[in-house]
Order: sequence, then C-alpha cells, then structure tokens
Amino acid sequence: MNNFLSFFTPKETKFFPVLKQLSQVSIRASELMIELLQNYNHETISDYYKLIKEEEKKGDTLTNKIFDDLNSTFITPFDREDIHTLANKMDDVTDIINTCAKKIMLYNPKQIPASTLQIAVVLKKCTIAIDKAVQELDILKKNPKNVKQYCKQLHDYEHDADDVYENFLIELFENEKNAIEVIKIKEIMSELEKATDIAEYVGKIIQTIIIKYA
Repeated sequence: MNNFLSFFTPKETKFFPVLKQLSQVSIRASELMIELLQNYNHETISDYYKLIKEEEKKGDTLTNKIFDDLNSTFITPFDREDIHTLANKMDDVTDIINTCAKKIMLYNPKQIPASTLQIAVVLKKCTIAIDKAVQELDILKKNPKNVKQYCKQLHDYEHDADDVYENFLIELFENEKNAIEVIKIKEIMSELEKATDIAEYVGKIIQTIIIKYA
C-alpha cells in the first residue's frame, strides 16, 4: 500500500508553489523591517507598518489556502500535520514581524538602538534560508543535502540573534536610565528575537520531513 501511495505522491504538487510564496512574504516583511529601522522617525513609521501589515495579510491568505487544500486533498506530498505545522510557523515569522512594527509605531521610542538593526539583519538571513529550503522541498528525495545545510544555517542564525540580544540587554540596563524607554525597547527587541526562534523552529520541522521522506 505504501508503494502504491508513493507512486501517486510526487504528482501532488500544489502545496509547493504556495509554500514558496509564503516564504517570499516573510523575506519581504523582513526587508521592510530593516528599512523601517534604517529610516526610523515618527513621520514614516506608520507607512512602514502599513506595508508590513499588507505582507502579513498576504501570509494569512496563503496559509489559509494551504489549510483549505489539506482538507480537500486525498494524497499529500508529506504528512498533513507536517505541512500544516510548516505553513503555520512560516506564517508566524511574518506575524511577529508585523507585531514588532506595530509596537514600534505604538510605543514610539525616542531612538532605536543599533542592535535592533543587527538582529533584523539576522532575521532576514533566516527568512532567506527558509526560502531556499522551501524551494527544494519538491526535490527533497533526490537531494536533501542542501536543505539540511539551510536548516543548519537557521540554527546558527538563531544563536547569532541570541548573542545580539544578550549584549543588547547588558547595554540597555547599564546605559538607559529611563525606565519607560527600557520597557519599550526591550519589548521591541524581544519580538525580533522571537521571530528568529520561530525561524529556527521552521528548520526543525523541515528536518523532521527530511527524516521521514529523504
């Protein structure tokens, strides 16, 4: 029976293009976050937030399409649960970027520390690694080597983000005397660091798929 199903599995490819679109949304959201931080001022923040919100909505639409397709597809290329979790966590990366942009707009901090941009750059690297991994999911059985490498990159990037965040906290509590500003900046940075955590988790989901199918 397994061989019979395997014969049909490669023919079901409609999930791959949508997953690829979803990864592109995350890349665009991360690029907008970098632009927001590079050009941060009280006049432009709302415009950048609107642009990031648009990407977040695109991500939600794509994720819902995947969920709908799962409900209507008899044979899927991977376990339904794995596809569901992968799409959900990929979308979470964009959701958290959107949450971070919203907090910047609402909190309106006096200034954005340089470490915020550093971690945003790491986050963009994460979204690119996810995109590269997703681009090769449909040929996973033929060549899983590259995908494994992209997952390792996600693990390494998450550690890089942790280092930036830890150094940021040390400097923040040493140098910032305004308690309200401490809270504002810490929450913003926490969201960005959380996004890299989720990105690494995406890599773990893909690694699970590799173990099962590669």
